[in-house]
Amino acid sequence: MRRWTLDDIPWDRFDAAKVDPDLVVVAKTASLVERNAADYAAYLCSVFADDPDFSEAARNWAEEETQHGLALGRWAKLADPAFDFDDALRRFTEGYRIPVAATASVRGSRSGELIARCVVESGTSSFYSAVRDCTDEPVIKSICHRIAGDEFRHYKLFYDYLQRYITQEKLWRLQRVKVASGRFLEVDDDELSFAYHCANRPEAEPYDRTAANFAYTTVASRFYRRSHVERAAAMMLKACGLSPDGWLGKAARSAAWLHVRRHQRRALPA
Repeated sequence: MRRWTLDDIPWDRFDAAKVDPDLVVVAKTASLVERNAADYAAYLCSVFADDPDFSEAARNWAEEETQHGLALGRWAKLADPAFDFDDALRRFTEGYRIPVAATASVRGSRSGELIARCVVESGTSSFYSAVRDCTDEPVIKSICHRIAGDEFRHYKLFYDYLQRYITQEKLWRLQRVKVASGRFLEVDDDELSFAYHCANRPEAEPYDRTAANFAYTTVASRFYRRSHVERAAAMMLKACGLSPDGWLGKAARSAAWLHVRRHQRRALPA
């Protein structure tokens, strides 16, 4: 399958009249996180140093993620000409670092690392699908359609490698659920919150993680429909070795939707 490029995006169809201000906020935020994928690739290559096949796959993954960031940043500049992508990225990379030289996974095992990556790709694929389905602006719709497709493939990439390592490390399902739950809850960590701050707030303004996280999640949650959330939850459950259609899976999918609905209600007028 041919990898898409920035030249495949119909930039000339940009329609400022159809730009949603909230979408500009999340596009700016996501552009920084996606563009920073090279650090994650370095970390993964260090953790999987003796697996050249996976390391090569991780580098290819990072190239696609980087392109996502460039596409989102370019669209954000069209939507808000005052947006300085390069400066926002500088602020973000100077203030947020991951342990690129780690020789062991922060998740406790290689299987745990791959489960965490599946959780992330589940969330991003569903998020970009949600944005695509909620906007009429042609350019960002095209971008998000392509990114969502990439993220679904990335999920499969990490899931396939997970099957290899899970047979070696024999991670119990409870351990897998613990890793997945922990990574899911990290939506409240510094990465997205700080990216939101760097992309949307002036440099002179002090960083307040709680305020930034509240602002970002309140805006981002409004794009989701139940189908998007349940699809992401089903993919996460699969990575944990659980059926999305069993009673536990159904309960988890409902809980995920209630979690998003709580964020959506915060955005409603008082």
